[in-house]
Amino acid sequence: MISLTLPLPPTINHYFLRKGNRTFLSAKVREYRQAVAEIVAAAGLKTLEGRLSMFVAVHPATRAKTDLDNRAKGLQDALTHAGVWLDDEQLDELTLVRREVIKGGLVRVVITELDAAN
Repeated sequence: MISLTLPLPPTINHYFLRKGNRTFLSAKVREYRQAVAEIVAAAGLKTLEGRLSMFVAVHPATRAKTDLDNRAKGLQDALTHAGVWLDDEQLDELTLVRREVIKGGLVRVVITELDAAN
């Protein structure tokens, strides 16, 4: 089991930018990926290779309305980029819950390897 407290990921609405025919990751996404990679590296985690379950408690930064699931993809991509797992397709279970507002926002993540029998 892996338990991490991470910064609040950018929403998918702010994920990509376009310039002409090019589409690229926004600076917010690149910065978020770097922050997650540093936290994961400091934790010294081994890359997970099996089927996985992830529980995410999202603590928004404000009371403003927001779609909870808009945070999931950025978080999953950052965890892939940081080497927590090989690919986010390994997730067989994903639970997202909204929790109380915390200044600055954050996510609490628990990743569990599923038994081969599941």
